[in-house]
Amino acid sequence: MFLLISRLGWSQNSMDHFPKGAQSMGIGNASVTLSDPWAIFNNIGALGKSPSETYAIVGYDHRLGLNELTTLAAGITLPTEKTGTIGIGISNYGGELFNQQQIGLGLAKQLGLASLGIKINYFQTNIEGYGRSARPVLELGGTAELIPALFFGAHVYNIPRAAISKASLDYLPTIVKAGVSYRPATNLMVNIETEKELFSPPQFKAGVAYSFEEKFWARTGISSQPNNLYFGIGFRPRRFQVDYAMSRNYLLGFTHHFSLNYNLKAP
Repeated sequence: MFLLISRLGWSQNSMDHFPKGAQSMGIGNASVTLSDPWAIFNNIGALGKSPSETYAIVGYDHRLGLNELTTLAAGITLPTEKTGTIGIGISNYGGELFNQQQIGLGLAKQLGLASLGIKINYFQTNIEGYGRSARPVLELGGTAELIPALFFGAHVYNIPRAAISKASLDYLPTIVKAGVSYRPATNLMVNIETEKELFSPPQFKAGVAYSFEEKFWARTGISSQPNNLYFGIGFRPRRFQVDYAMSRNYLLGFTHHFSLNYNLKAP
């Protein structure tokens, strides 16, 4: 099954199965500039733009109708007065025969016009019959408002190019992504992004989000390599945010994404 999926354009060696949040998936995962709590997973550098908010987040991704391709994730943001914002994230992907877990600790801080961050992860892979391996993974990122309403973001995952295990010649993906976000109004956002894995073709992503009456959001997006379509909705009252997104791979089918953000400090 995994070999078939890989040949059809959904690679297990990419970041496709990493948690991202349904808000991000609704806009084609063009999320490198977003400073929402899911920046813990998408771009730790963006987390510094929300220094006073404490959030707990949970997410669930169910891919192609297969339990073996399911991702569960949770995280929390902890603002501090001097150091910046601390982000802690944990995720689990896969089934009994093959699964991966990741727990990460990150720190982001607003420094002038830019928000910069660093995160260290403990990444574990379990394969039935082959055992377990675990490696540290480092990532860096940042965002900046170039001019009013125009934002830029960049992120690098697995900078030292960690291997899956000490005895393996296979490496975890090293991925660089960068993008811009245009927000001419508080209820409209247009994002464009590119992502490049070290030995794979670059991926193009674009997404649009529009808000109705402040609390309701509609989203759509596209991506290449492979070609996917994305649609999403969101409901954002004062204290929590619920998001749903659906993505469609042109050969493999549909994936459903759910996420919840809860503001622990809102009155």
